[in-house]
Amino acid sequence: MDFRESDEQQMLRKTVSRIAGDFGLEYYIAKARAGEKATELWDAIAGGGYVGVNLPEAYGGGGMGLSALSIVCEELAAAGCPLLLLVVSPAIAGSVIARFGTEEQKARWLPGIAAGTTKFAFAITEPAAGSNSHRLSTLARRDGDGYRINGTKHFISGVDEADAILVVTRTGIEGEEGAGRLSLFVVPTDAPGLTRTLLPVDLVAPEKQFVLYFEDVWAPTSDLVGTEGDGLRQLFFGLNPERVTGAAIANGLGRYALDRAAEYARSRNVWGVPIGSHQGIAHPLAKAKIDVELARLATARAAWLYDEGLDAAEAANMAKYAAAEAAVAAVDQAVQVHGGLGFASEIGLSVLLGMTRLQRVAPISREMVLNFVAQHSLGLPKSY
Repeated sequence: MDFRESDEQQMLRKTVSRIAGDFGLEYYIAKARAGEKATELWDAIAGGGYVGVNLPEAYGGGGMGLSALSIVCEELAAAGCPLLLLVVSPAIAGSVIARFGTEEQKARWLPGIAAGTTKFAFAITEPAAGSNSHRLSTLARRDGDGYRINGTKHFISGVDEADAILVVTRTGIEGEEGAGRLSLFVVPTDAPGLTRTLLPVDLVAPEKQFVLYFEDVWAPTSDLVGTEGDGLRQLFFGLNPERVTGAAIANGLGRYALDRAAEYARSRNVWGVPIGSHQGIAHPLAKAKIDVELARLATARAAWLYDEGLDAAEAANMAKYAAAEAAVAAVDQAVQVHGGLGFASEIGLSVLLGMTRLQRVAPISREMVLNFVAQHSLGLPKSY
């Protein structure tokens, strides 16, 4: 076993860190609060070829796998600039299309995703279905040489800056319980019959959330990704990368918070000594550091398993859980170390409270991760 990153991975980490450092949390917050997109940062990352670093070289990607994309996501977050669309576009949509797309679909979509000139959104969430994807109600009904899609999706990120959406639909029912047979489609964001409304959330981020309405949206058979009815299996080639890159972002945010807290604890003097010399300050930060580093190890292992073509489901879920818990604790402790100053806008730490807390809810709740581990890792009876 060799835990050292390759020279190429180390260079990638340093380069992305340097690029992100030119922007920082102040830029990120300013864009978010102004309702603007982080276009300059995205273009800077894309210009270096880092958006599609995980995608096949044959289609313009870096060919470095999920491990590399996780590095990109982590270093951006560690500079205070987490980009959610990296999770959605190259990690989810790019991975699914690269694995299950036809040659025509790959040639049409992957070069743009890899270059960052084409952005994908991902539409699976429905309020009535929740985590039970079998109960999705968005229906794709066969109509001649294509499908008519009808339904509603909630909490769909970045649709206003996406060119297309990877949409999860139901195309049939199977079994006595009526579980949905799922299928995946690529739907352009300007497709007739597709409308959206902004879904306001109390989260400071450039990417906005939307409700999508599909009313007889036409999808030709050429836009069906993979095999009709096999969408659930296909999904996990995108959902495992989603969990891993989400974990990487949480790890980066944890690192950012701890760096700020440690810097303050070293420089802030009370009664003639730095506050970091007191164990009441030092020990909680040390514990948070340990937990973040453990989560980083779990994330790296999950990405490695995925890149090796091995079953990464357990590892991806565990990494997502560990990273979210560690990031929440790290940010909370960083705010605590700063005292009242931790809520000052100029410090920016309080903004991370919501951002990291989200990681415990999305893209999958901590409770569903625990359900997965209980059932599949421990062999306990299914509880839901």
